Amino acid sequence: MIKGRMKERKAPLAGEMSGHIFFGERWYGFDDARYAGARLLEILSRESDPSAVLEGLPDAVSTPELHIELQEGEPHRLIAGLQETAEFPGAVDVIKLDGLRVEYPDGFGLARASNTTPVIVLRFEADSDAALKRIQQSFRAVLLAAKPDARLPF
Repeated sequence: MIKGRMKERKAPLAGEMSGHIFFGERWYGFDDARYAGARLLEILSRESDPSAVLEGLPDAVSTPELHIELQEGEPHRLIAGLQETAEFPGAVDVIKLDGLRVEYPDGFGLARASNTTPVIVLRFEADSDAALKRIQQSFRAVLLAAKPDARLPF
């Protein structure tokens, strides 16, 4: 999905939380950790103070990949239903490509059905602990409204 979206938007670079990085030029568009490392070194080699560039990157609070275990077939149905009905007050964007990615001014929440196991995969990232908890609470409310017996890992 990420490669298709990257091509559609003509993005020079795309990445996933899992660490997969894709380049749109000077490479064949597939994920290669060695190539990503070499490109990072190339970029940093052009800077007079590479450490300052890295230290200038924003910090964020994030969760590991979280799972809601469900019955076979249930994750895709639940996500499809949420894509139709869920509301996220305060969100600046709700992206429905391959699940739900809800963007807030200070972070995001992601829920998607796994294609390999009967789980919903969740990730959260925010500028602060308070923002992370607020975003998780928004997802908690939506998930429990749709499936009251869900055992949430957050």
